[in-house]
Order: sequence, then structure tokens, then C-alpha cells
Amino acid sequence: MAEISVLTPQESGLHAKYLPVPSTVRTAVAGVSGYAGGELARLLLHHPKLADTTPTFLGRPGEDAAKLYLTDLQPQLATSGPSPEVVPFSWDRLVDEGVEVLFLATPHEQSREWVPEAIARNIRVIDLSGAWRLNDDANRAVYKLTDANPDLARNLQAEAVYGCPELHRKDLRDARIVANPGCYATSIILALAPLLEAGIVDLSPGIICDAKSGISGAGKAATAKTHFMYAADNLSAYNVFGHRHTGELLEQLHLDASDIQFTPHLLPIPRGILSTIYVRLIESMHPEKIESIFRACYATSPLVRVRGNGNLPQIQYIVRTNYCDIGFELEPGGKRLVIVSCLDNLLKGAAGQAVQNLNLMCGWNEAEGLL
Repeated sequence: MAEISVLTPQESGLHAKYLPVPSTVRTAVAGVSGYAGGELARLLLHHPKLADTTPTFLGRPGEDAAKLYLTDLQPQLATSGPSPEVVPFSWDRLVDEGVEVLFLATPHEQSREWVPEAIARNIRVIDLSGAWRLNDDANRAVYKLTDANPDLARNLQAEAVYGCPELHRKDLRDARIVANPGCYATSIILALAPLLEAGIVDLSPGIICDAKSGISGAGKAATAKTHFMYAADNLSAYNVFGHRHTGELLEQLHLDASDIQFTPHLLPIPRGILSTIYVRLIESMHPEKIESIFRACYATSPLVRVRGNGNLPQIQYIVRTNYCDIGFELEPGGKRLVIVSCLDNLLKGAAGQAVQNLNLMCGWNEAEGLL
């Protein structure tokens, strides 16, 4: 691969504060064949700001003998009109079509390779993989990534913005690289961030996160543990001390590994995440105070719905929506708190959050096309 020369943010002009708000943008999606890629295509095709600028849907690099259409890969997206074509991936094509934002719903290794190429061409990136989420080398080691140009990758990593709008809304406006969060991580971070910020959590006994996800969280390629005969009528824990989203919890919540235990489980349902989180408080509190902390934190966050004490979320209320629902129950003594956080792993945990990030990058209402 030829050496990549990447403009600095200042040279590219993309990092100028208060960029003009565009009426629309040219987008492209790589990795449209997967579950998250299909949801992303659906959201972008129905996005009000993109009504006159159909996204470019990209297949594998190289020449294909036969034409491929979006509905060949995602039949549920069929309409009465013609289906968009899925064209071979080509950097020249992206530049010629004036693509401004590239979504990568690609494997981690592919995203790590392609982001420098995109930035070199002044194309902003929203990456749905884990390639750019983690700043600490030890945390990122779980992905076993290699870089053709380590110095360049290090500089771009430092620039990447973790795409949790509720935490980093201001940084997303002029970001060139947005690292979309993991689905489990989103559910847990949104549940814990307000309480940790308020300084009311006693970390000495540790935080316990018991999280359960539908099978689509494992991706579209079947494995021995995701096929029907294994997953149906079953509930199983996995990656108890080594799940790749743990690093996101540590970095985004500013915790040490000894402060939190995250255990994921596989649910025998297609989609949805329910995270039950157990914490002890430094001092006894009233439910009204806990609720006020959550509501104050998410007062300007249209895609987080806060419930009161004892009103716990359920997967059936958030599936196929872009919301994260957060509820809690406080013991009568006021020191033991259980938080329940629910979201759709393919939407608020992936594609919906990616579009929310697009909205913020463009200066649009962050819920545009998501409600």
C-alpha cells in the first residue's frame, strides 16, 4: 500500500469550530450486508436530511461480474421503487461522488486499515467496529490490531472521538473520526455515568454489571454458540473476565479493573440488551434524589428515557427503537441500588447511535430521523 499523507485537522478545515450547518451530506456505507449495516441502510434511506442524496452502498473491493442490489442483501428494505445498487468499494469512487461521511460497518481490522485512507481524502468516518474506541494499548490489545504506520495510527487514535453523544456531544461536532461505542458498553455507561459523576457510588465493594444480549449482537456469521440448536431454550454466560467491551467501561467511566465486574450473557432472542447493575452508595439516599440525578444528566438527551424508582425497563419496550431506557430500585435502607438499562443492540447500540452521531457532526437535531 502506498504511503498515506494525512492532513492535520487545521489543514483539512474539518476541525474549524462552528462549521456551517449543511442542508444535506453525501454519505457512504461499507459493510451493508450485516445486521447493523442493514439497520444503518434503513435509517439513512429514511433520514429527512438525506431525502435527495441516496447513500452510496459499498460491497467488497474489486470488479463484480453481476450487479448487486441492496435488497439482494437486505430483502426487508424492498419498496415499490428500484433498489439502490451495491457497488464495489473504491476510494476513487468515493472521491468522485463527493462522499463526505463514510460509515464503516466492517470488521475491526478492516476499519483500522481504512480510516487513515479516508482521512487522507478528507472523508470523515463513523466507525461501528471496535478499531478506534480504545486509547489504552492494553485495552485495545483484545482486538489484536496491527498498523502499517504506527505513528500515523497513534495520532489518529488520539484524535478519534468516542461516539457516545450523551457524554461527548460537544466533541462530535467537528470530529473527523467517530468511534461508535459497543452495544453492551452503551447500556452500562449510560446507566453509571450520572451516578459516578455525582460522586455517590462506593467503589470499594465493586460494581457488578450483569448484562444479557440477543443473538444478533454476535453478528450475522453463525457460530457453534449462536445457531438455533445451541441458543434456543438456553441462557449462557461468556467471556466473563475478557469481554472486549470492558475496556470501554474502564476508559469512559474512569474506573480501574478492580472497580467493576462485567459479565455478558446470551439470550435466546433476536435482539435487545438488558443490563442489571448493582452498586452501593457512599451514604443512604432517597429515591427522589437518585431520579433527579438521572433526569438532570439526561435532560437534553432525547434518546434516553429515565424511569422512576421501581419502574424497571424491559426489552419489549425498546426493541426496534433508538432509545435507551434507564430505571432503578433503591432498597429501603437507601444504600443498595439496582439500575436496569435497556436498549436495542442494533439501533441505540449500533446503527441508531451512528446516525445520532452523524446528526451531531452535521449540526442537525441529534434525534433527526430516529424518533
